[in-house]
Amino acid sequence: MAPADPLRNLGVHLSSRGGELRVWSASATAIDLCIFDGRDPNWVSKTVPLSKDAYDVWSATTRSLSPGTYYAIRAKGPTGPMHAFEPGRNLLDPYARGLARTPDGEWRGYVQDGWFDWGGVGKPGIPLDHTVIYEAHVKGLTKLNPEVPEELRGTYAGLAHESTIAYLKDLGVTTIELLPIHQAVSEQRLQKMGLVNYWGYNTLNFFTPHAGYASRAAQFGGTGAVLREFKGMVRLLHEAGLEVVLDVVYNHTAEEGRGGPTSSLRGLDDAHYYRHLPDGSYLDTTGCGNTIDYSLPAAQRLVLDSLRYWANEVQVDGFRFDLAATLARDAGAEFDPQHPLITAIAADPQLEGVKLIAEPWDVGMGGWQVGNFPQPWSEWNDGYRDRMRNFWLRDIAAARDTGLPSEGIGSLARRLAGSNHVFSLERGPLASVNFITAHDGFTAADLVSYDRKHNIGNGENNHDGSNDNKSFNHGVEGDTPNAVVLATRRKAVRNLLGTLLLSAGIPMLTAGDEFGRTQRGNNNAYCHDDELSWLSWEREPWQGELAAVVRQLIRLRRENPALRPVRYGRFGETTPSASQMDWYNKQGLSMSQEDWDSPAERTLQFLAASTPEFEEFNRILLVVHGLETTVTVTLPEHEGVSGYTLLWDSAHDDLHGVETEHVPSEDLEVGPTSMRLFRAH
Repeated sequence: MAPADPLRNLGVHLSSRGGELRVWSASATAIDLCIFDGRDPNWVSKTVPLSKDAYDVWSATTRSLSPGTYYAIRAKGPTGPMHAFEPGRNLLDPYARGLARTPDGEWRGYVQDGWFDWGGVGKPGIPLDHTVIYEAHVKGLTKLNPEVPEELRGTYAGLAHESTIAYLKDLGVTTIELLPIHQAVSEQRLQKMGLVNYWGYNTLNFFTPHAGYASRAAQFGGTGAVLREFKGMVRLLHEAGLEVVLDVVYNHTAEEGRGGPTSSLRGLDDAHYYRHLPDGSYLDTTGCGNTIDYSLPAAQRLVLDSLRYWANEVQVDGFRFDLAATLARDAGAEFDPQHPLITAIAADPQLEGVKLIAEPWDVGMGGWQVGNFPQPWSEWNDGYRDRMRNFWLRDIAAARDTGLPSEGIGSLARRLAGSNHVFSLERGPLASVNFITAHDGFTAADLVSYDRKHNIGNGENNHDGSNDNKSFNHGVEGDTPNAVVLATRRKAVRNLLGTLLLSAGIPMLTAGDEFGRTQRGNNNAYCHDDELSWLSWEREPWQGELAAVVRQLIRLRRENPALRPVRYGRFGETTPSASQMDWYNKQGLSMSQEDWDSPAERTLQFLAASTPEFEEFNRILLVVHGLETTVTVTLPEHEGVSGYTLLWDSAHDDLHGVETEHVPSEDLEVGPTSMRLFRAH
């Protein structure tokens, strides 16, 4: 009779009998545990053979496994195109909770001391409709911040410093999404070029925080010090009411392709952990050399156990899954929306309430799967990104060239209202994570300043990075002293970020966009661990003005529930926590088909009323004008609306000296390519 859980307690677990190591491998013929001398991490002081059970779990118990003990695994097995056994190679336990590097560059696992006093601090539990995500890099966020003590800049402790927390709270974001913090290494190709993988999408192990982001004191503070600094960061952010979401890379590992650095899964059971073609070469749907095979229970369990560890023992609030389509490929490498792994993640009681965000694509066949993940997953909505960039940038460039934009306003409206043509009625608008930019690609300031990528510094002759940026330099490539061009660019950024923060769905703001950070036209700065990627804290006046606009937009989103519906409305029905939406043209009349589709008619008025469930009734009017001409707009008449109060105008940094009170049927002059938000009352 099979045990209730044959894959229970993988990794090292301590008890009164010592430490038990449990490792899964279906192909190995023998596995040894190697204990290293406390003074010499290259000297094996003890070897313990593991025994195999009927479920391919190898295990051994020894009192030599105690907190701080360095250990490795050595595996023997068959030869052949599907195998990569090297009996003398030291391998990392896939479940190692601690990692350290030897003087000669090898890695060792060590038995972690996971004790931490959480002091009763719990997770903020921010509802999805109130969530505003801030995507940031642990190091880049604070490396140049003079308000953070020098020894803490660029670290977990620096992110948790009171000045960093005060900045995030003042901005108004609720949830910081960190680029990968699992221990990562740079690819061999980058090392040979003298570059590094700054972003960290090359994971060595799924259970350990990247030591390089810890303070020097923690790095040399002994067993558990790096983990305690990470947990301390989470605790302080939680105390401030901020959530922590981790960008996790489970689709591939740092072992790369054939000939890559064998460190763990490949040497333990290459045939079962990775996807192969019949000749033994790797089937790669990630573009990173290898792809983990999640059609098998052991690989699925590895991810589930990692998620449970970070969500419960480390108390993080959610996960953004890099190339998540890879995690949902079946035995034939086809995407399956009901794949056992992604359904198990969603249904796991140990992950209840955890935010789940998919990057819903990979580079394999049938890899673009936006809209196809099950509840309660949310997804990065690249269609939203592309449409908003096109509307505010490429369409304007086309109008300057040909006299007309490429498209009307209809497709923008669908995205603005929550992308219900992409996500099912049951999932609703909160399935969509809306973004204009992310770590990968141009910054918002560069979107409006460059027509072409400028990636020469990446060492690939400008061949890397996307060529389809949907950007517009407004007449001059890069820096310019031209005041008219600069003013137009800055308004374009306000339009982009305003659209983002006033759309239905979950907005994600990229760190630095709130003050116009530039990467000087580099749209693939993954290999720059320097001032190009780090946030500058020296700001010009216009950057402070832009940051004030973003703070205001986030506040307005928070104060107006009509902007953040939980559900899609149904025609003729009143749906709780949906928004009733009415659409008007520039004359204040219901939109005609021509109004929706004509490139010459790119003005709409969006009246949204909340259907209260937990908050007070609220109604807003958003006016969007997408042509470089001034237009007269007649404010719509609507039952129950007696006036409109102007809350924000993208044509201005603030409303000083601007008339704010208006009435239905009043005519307003709306400036070129701009937006206005009103509260209807």
